[in-house]
Amino acid sequence: MKTIQLGTSGLKVPTIAIGCMRLNGLSESEAEVFLRTAIDLGANFFDHADIYGKGECEKLFAKAIGMNSAVREKIILQSKCGIRSGIGYDFSKEYILESVDGILDRLNTDYLDVLLLHRPDALMEPQEVAEAFAALHQSGKVRHFGVSNHSPLQIQLLQKAVKQPLIVNQLQLSIAHASMITQGLHVNVDDEGALSRDGGVLDFCRLNDITIQPWSPFQYGFFQGTFLGSDKYPKLNEVLDTIAAKYQSTNTAIALAWLLRHPAKFQPVIGTTNRQRLKECVSAADLYLTREEWYRIYKAAGNTLP
Repeated sequence: MKTIQLGTSGLKVPTIAIGCMRLNGLSESEAEVFLRTAIDLGANFFDHADIYGKGECEKLFAKAIGMNSAVREKIILQSKCGIRSGIGYDFSKEYILESVDGILDRLNTDYLDVLLLHRPDALMEPQEVAEAFAALHQSGKVRHFGVSNHSPLQIQLLQKAVKQPLIVNQLQLSIAHASMITQGLHVNVDDEGALSRDGGVLDFCRLNDITIQPWSPFQYGFFQGTFLGSDKYPKLNEVLDTIAAKYQSTNTAIALAWLLRHPAKFQPVIGTTNRQRLKECVSAADLYLTREEWYRIYKAAGNTLP
C-alpha cells in the first residue's frame, strides 16, 4: 500500500483509510476476518467515531482485532467526538475529555494517533478546546489532532487558540459530490458551479498542509446512495466501466483512483465491510489515471467546465 504524510505530523499513513461506521453490522468473527484482511493488504489506518453504533463499533473493533500492545503497534487509530445524540454538538473541555476516555476504554488502548472534532459546534469556545487538546496531548492520550466538516475560517479560529497543529479535515467528497473542486474551476464565472459552499476549503487545506480525508467517496447527496450502478448516473457508470476495462480493474477502483489522482493527496475513508470490495478499493492505490480520463469521469457525473 502506498503511503502519504498526514498533514504536518510526519506520520506516514496508507493512502486509503478504513472507516468503521458500519462495523457493527458484522459478527465478531466476520469483523476479525475483515480487519485481518485490511492489515494484510497494508490498510492499517482505522477511522472511528464515538457515535458510530453508539460506541459499539469501537468495542467490536477491539474484540475482533484482539487488541494488545503487539497489535496496537501495527495499526493507526483515529476517532472523532463532538456529536451528542439528541442534543447537537459539544466542544466543551469537559465533554471532549470525557469522550476521549470513553473512546480509549472501548478501543482498549492507551492512546489515539489522531482525534478529530466531528462537526462544528456553534457554541464552541476555542480556548476550551485548546485546554482539552493540551491535556490530552500532555497525558499521551492523543498524539495528533484535526477536524471534520470544518470551513477554513472555523479551522483558523480554532488554530488561533490550539497549540497543536490541526493536520486533518474530513469532508464529504466524491465524483458526484465535488463542489469543492467545481467552484475552483468556475472562478469568475456567473453560474451555479462558481458558488463556494465551503469557503475555498480545498485550496486552504493544501496551502496549510492539512490532509483532506474524503468520506462517502462513492455516495451522491447526503447519504442518498452510491452512484455506482445507479440509474441516476448512467453516463458516469458507462465511463467508469470503460476505463475499468482498460486497466483490467473495477468501477469501484476507478472511482477511488479518481480521488487519488488529485494532487492534494487525499486520504479517502472507505466504509465497506465487504472483503472483496475492500480489495478493489486497495487496488486503486496502484492506478494512475490520465488527465483525459480524470476530466472525462468528472464530466460524466454531470459536473461542468466553463
